[in-house]
Amino acid sequence: MAKYGKKASEKVEKAMRERKRGTLRSGGSGRKVRSRKQAIAIGLAEARREGGKVPRKRSGGGRKKSGGRKKTGGRKKTGGSRKRSR
Repeated sequence: MAKYGKKASEKVEKAMRERKRGTLRSGGSGRKVRSRKQAIAIGLAEARREGGKVPRKRSGGGRKKSGGRKKTGGRKKTGGSRKRSR
């Protein structure tokens, strides 16, 4: 069984064409959309609004990005470099 309906595919197609022409704008700020993924999201949102067969939105905002390198054990720093008395 198909996950998306015909309306969804038409809306995404339309949004992609607009993006390519440079006429697709985002809803909130009205800025020009350059991202392919954002254009798809806009098309699906329009289809959803018009009652097309589109799965519900993922909650959580997509995938998480890792924050650089993972810190490993290593030597712990102590309070400054003091000379030891013998």
